[in-house]
Amino acid sequence: MRNYMKFHEMPVDDLERSLATNFERGLSNDEVKKRRKQHGYNELEEGEKQSALLLFFSQFKDFMVLVLLGATLISGLLGEYVDAIAIMAIVLLNGFLGFFQERKAEKSLQALKELSAPQVMVLRDGDWIKVLSKEIVPGDIIRFGAGDRIGADTRLIEAKSLEIEESALTGESVPVEKNVAPIRESKLSIGDMYNMAFMGTLVTRGSGVGVVVSTGMKTAMGQIADLLQSAESTMTPLQRRLEELGKILILTALLLTALVVVVGIIQGHDLYTMFFAGVSLAVAAIPEGLPAIVTVALSLGVQKMIKRNAIVRKLPAVETLGCASVICSDKTGTMTQNKMTVTKLWSGGKMWGVSGQGYEPAGEFLDGDRSVQPNSEKSFQQLLTFGMLCNHAELKNDGDHYYLDGDPTEGAMLVAAMKAGLTRKSLKTQFKIVHEFPFDSERKMMSVIVEDRNGKKFVVTKGAPDVLLKVSDSILYDNKLQYLSEALRKNVVQAIESMAEQALRTIAVAFKPLQTGTYPLHEMEAEKDLTLVGLQGMIDPPRPEVREAVKQCKKAGIQTVMITGDHAITARAIAKQLGLLTNQSLVLEGYQLNDMSVEELEEVVEKTTVFARVSPEHKLKIVKAFQNRGHIVAMTGDGVNDAPAIKAADIGVAMGITGTDVAKEASSLVLLDDNFTTIKAAIEEGRNIYENIRKFIRYLLASNVGEILVMLFAMLLALPLPLVPIQILWVNLVTDGLPAMALGLDPSEEDVMNRKPRHPKEGVFARGLGWKVVSRGFLIGIVTLMAFMIAYQGQTENLKYAQTVAFATLVMAQLIHVFDCRSDTSVFARNPFENKYLVGAVISSLILMLIVIYYPPLQTVFHTVAIDVKDWLLITGLAAIPTFVWMGSHFTRKSV
Repeated sequence: MRNYMKFHEMPVDDLERSLATNFERGLSNDEVKKRRKQHGYNELEEGEKQSALLLFFSQFKDFMVLVLLGATLISGLLGEYVDAIAIMAIVLLNGFLGFFQERKAEKSLQALKELSAPQVMVLRDGDWIKVLSKEIVPGDIIRFGAGDRIGADTRLIEAKSLEIEESALTGESVPVEKNVAPIRESKLSIGDMYNMAFMGTLVTRGSGVGVVVSTGMKTAMGQIADLLQSAESTMTPLQRRLEELGKILILTALLLTALVVVVGIIQGHDLYTMFFAGVSLAVAAIPEGLPAIVTVALSLGVQKMIKRNAIVRKLPAVETLGCASVICSDKTGTMTQNKMTVTKLWSGGKMWGVSGQGYEPAGEFLDGDRSVQPNSEKSFQQLLTFGMLCNHAELKNDGDHYYLDGDPTEGAMLVAAMKAGLTRKSLKTQFKIVHEFPFDSERKMMSVIVEDRNGKKFVVTKGAPDVLLKVSDSILYDNKLQYLSEALRKNVVQAIESMAEQALRTIAVAFKPLQTGTYPLHEMEAEKDLTLVGLQGMIDPPRPEVREAVKQCKKAGIQTVMITGDHAITARAIAKQLGLLTNQSLVLEGYQLNDMSVEELEEVVEKTTVFARVSPEHKLKIVKAFQNRGHIVAMTGDGVNDAPAIKAADIGVAMGITGTDVAKEASSLVLLDDNFTTIKAAIEEGRNIYENIRKFIRYLLASNVGEILVMLFAMLLALPLPLVPIQILWVNLVTDGLPAMALGLDPSEEDVMNRKPRHPKEGVFARGLGWKVVSRGFLIGIVTLMAFMIAYQGQTENLKYAQTVAFATLVMAQLIHVFDCRSDTSVFARNPFENKYLVGAVISSLILMLIVIYYPPLQTVFHTVAIDVKDWLLITGLAAIPTFVWMGSHFTRKSV
């Protein structure tokens, strides 16, 4: 981060001069006003907002929508007001849906601003006063303690046991210890700047004083806000495909309509009749219901997602996730539990395992595969007891789950002790804490002086293993107190290294008896000549179900990539446990990404499984590199630092429980349970929804092709019009709509997660869909024309009856065809009663058709007459022909 290069390198004494401030008195009010004019208020700026009116009208600039509006106008001019109103209602419905979605989608910066501290303590003219966060300027001296949010980016000048939670900004899973020492290195990520405190991060322990070095948009949070504004929202594959489909349909419709009109006029039909028929066919060729049915299908998919713990914020995201080929997943809280957990204990010369998940105080202590009792060995029991005594964390239960109040490291030690049956209440009856030496980042230790029921006092210390090893002269080993010889020291070091290789954060525990009646008044005296009790190794463990989810994603052709702010050794260990790493996998760190261009990263990005110590800019670069390689990228995360990449990805996924509001507002999908397996479920649902969309496109277009061809063939054969325009519009708007919508509810096929992701450039008509539409449309048109010719037989007085027979044959052929669309093989490949909504829609369409044919008032409107029972045999037989002809040709091609 360029802004902090010189500040984190500077000694504290040089900061005062460089920033023209006074550490003893702070800035004067006049100086603050002067600097505010120069730097502005300490707040995040928002980009220009589009007005609500323009946002609403922008919903109607889509090519398909413009065509529908044109059809509406023509229908209205020709007096077909019912049709015009129906089309306009569909267009407006889609417009309002899109408008309200987009109004909700751009709240990311508002959520980001809310993370800024509302008030801070600042030194002005020698007095500490509380001011609004937005009023501080560079050079201000601010102070903060546990529970405070940092008001601006600050270089620390005092730090007392200071730890700051930066996971929302850096992805680091544990609070960072801070100090004031200069760091003589320029190429550092935010997570490595231990003498800096950043806007929006939370103080979890200790206190500090710092000098403000950056405010507003120049802070690390501000740079993320800028990235969030500049990150482009990409068009989803479904949106691209529908746009292409609209262009194909309008071109086809215009050509065929023009042909029908010209041929009809040549055949002697009057201009008005043919023009009206041409407009009807144009409207028929463009499925007016398609945008509405797509929206309904996606909306129904949203309801299914909610049942599977995923909330969709943007409808096209349902489909996009289904074609994702890469999931870039944040580690902390997404693939792991975000709950530090003790998994290994070393005491008495033995390594023990600890089972159990998260903060649930239930688990076993294991010697290999054998369960053991902690009280079986003195050092084992003391390691857990002392870990609870020298500890401020509290475990609480809200009725549904356990949660931690306090430091995650102390929380892990507390839960480990509780798994052994120890409680705060029981320890209070045995021990009383009479003094404490708080943790200090320079000592790297914390100690308490404890008095037992017999009045004996002793020191209990926990801290960094290498530090405690230096101040210990004895050890509990093989259940007895022994001098800490070089050989025993080597054993301890080996245990420490063994835990480090497993990426465990290791804490050592020691104690020392004190003489009766006195206790040391200084930590230097207390924390020496200790007896080492043992080690506790902890990690933020993987979610137990994630490994299987990763495996299933791999089977579905989806690459899972871990992106984290944590150290590479920790990330590698977690990735290995999740089955992400292979012999060919690469692990890249942030400093390596700094020196890579997007083009250079593209060369290795598909081989990389883990990205560690990354910044927000790195995440954007990674997403872009995958996209440039042709991938559809899903980016998951929970922190502020994830938001720009979440927005730039094809599909952004935020965590619902641990996720910040910023991440949620930038996302398209929010996981209610923060569970990686929910992503797998969402992918399955997304794939099925897209296949269902293809099914009703196949159905609608084949039906429309049949309608156009029956008219065209009649013109070419010099026959009267087999269908009147109102019948064509009725079939297109009513008969087609209900079954098509029901296809959107079709259950998923069994092998949906065994297929590779479809190519992002795959057209709607890929995989033979175009041929299916044309061939079935041709057959539907032929049988409809045959029905008309048989009923007509050249007798003018039979024209209305023949048109009614043709109308019934067209409807029946389409309703039989809808069951074909459920499978790529035949109508019998799947149980036709499996989709009860489709059965209901077909029955409804049949009833509506019969009402139009047999209800006298509607006979006048739709130019129909009652059909004899014997002719229904002809209609049904002809309507079934396309299904059996297509099915026979499919099996013929398959056998060849």
